[in-house]
Amino acid sequence: MSSNESVSKLADRHLLGNYRRFPIALAKGRGMHVWDESGKRYLDFVAGIAVDVLGHCHPEVVRAIRQQAGTLLHVSNLYHIRPQAELARELTKQCFADRAFFCNSGTEANEAAIKLARKAMSDRGEPKRIEIITTLASFHGRTLGALSATGQKKMKAGFGPMVPGFKHVPFDDVRAVEQAVTSKTCAVMLEPLQGETGVNTPSKNYLKELRKLCDRKKILLILDEIQTGMGRTGHLFAHQGMGVTPDIMTLAKGLGGGVPIGALLTTEKLAATLGPGTHGTTFGGNPLVCAAGLAVTKIVSAKAFLKRVQRAGSYLKKELKKLGDRTGVIQNIRGEGLMIGVDITLPSPAVASACLERGALVNAIAPNTLRFVPPLIVTEREIDRLIKILEKSIVSIQKEDAPS
Repeated sequence: MSSNESVSKLADRHLLGNYRRFPIALAKGRGMHVWDESGKRYLDFVAGIAVDVLGHCHPEVVRAIRQQAGTLLHVSNLYHIRPQAELARELTKQCFADRAFFCNSGTEANEAAIKLARKAMSDRGEPKRIEIITTLASFHGRTLGALSATGQKKMKAGFGPMVPGFKHVPFDDVRAVEQAVTSKTCAVMLEPLQGETGVNTPSKNYLKELRKLCDRKKILLILDEIQTGMGRTGHLFAHQGMGVTPDIMTLAKGLGGGVPIGALLTTEKLAATLGPGTHGTTFGGNPLVCAAGLAVTKIVSAKAFLKRVQRAGSYLKKELKKLGDRTGVIQNIRGEGLMIGVDITLPSPAVASACLERGALVNAIAPNTLRFVPPLIVTEREIDRLIKILEKSIVSIQKEDAPS
């Protein structure tokens, strides 16, 4: 029995079966590559689902974690924590926000955003304003509140009743949002680009028009930047490239560079809504994850780094277009920076499996859609290698499907 098989058997025996996993066990990572238990190397274009923005085991992140782990791991939010305060300062320096709240995941950050939006309306004397408008095909998390905000029926099956107070409208449709606003609406909540349903990319002025609508209706704009944030789109936060300022922003994924952390960022005025005792977390903002987050933020916020992400994303799109022209199976290349989706006329799970066999990790996000969210340190040479593997995988499937 191989090492991969032994880990697989152990997992099958003791873990919930709620994940559909590839038949390998990843054991080591460095930069753009991971190795499985048998020692096989893979080029990683999944990045822990858009988490490992600096690749695997980036020396600055590892150094920060090691130093903090040897100093102080956990105390609780009953006391001040230097790395937490420093990370809050660094993040707010880079965006519209004045204040930050840290938690353990993107889902928790979105739950905090939901609570903040409702409490803000209550505090201004409008307690009946509890409805939040979100978009169809969105993803905001899997706890009950975040799941209720998510615009995908299939994810809710069997988990009802959902938390009341959410309306779902089509993405990239300002008129639909306007028609959904009532005297009970407190906020509009959405992802700048929808990541989990295929990297759905809005029209140029969509967010600007939503911002105007929210201002006109005196409701809040919440941007879920859990996947789009931390440099993923070639801007530190996607909304900055779209010329829009939200009232509340949520972060996670890339913020920790591989360790679990979520964040809510907001204005001074809204932050005053959540005073002592209104919201909290035991582990959120602990010294270890905040030290990692601070190391990540200092690197990815550099203008030169973000320009490099933009160039790499443009190059990947260009090479995918060429591959589509050669093979005839890749269509509708979309996204921003290094958050790219493509439609493919072959079954995407088969393509992902074929790439795995040839030493590359890619994400089959839907039956005929691939998502590419590599570490933001990816080079053109590594993109070229991915394209070669992808082309060989496509050709092999086409040959298998060809009539004999």
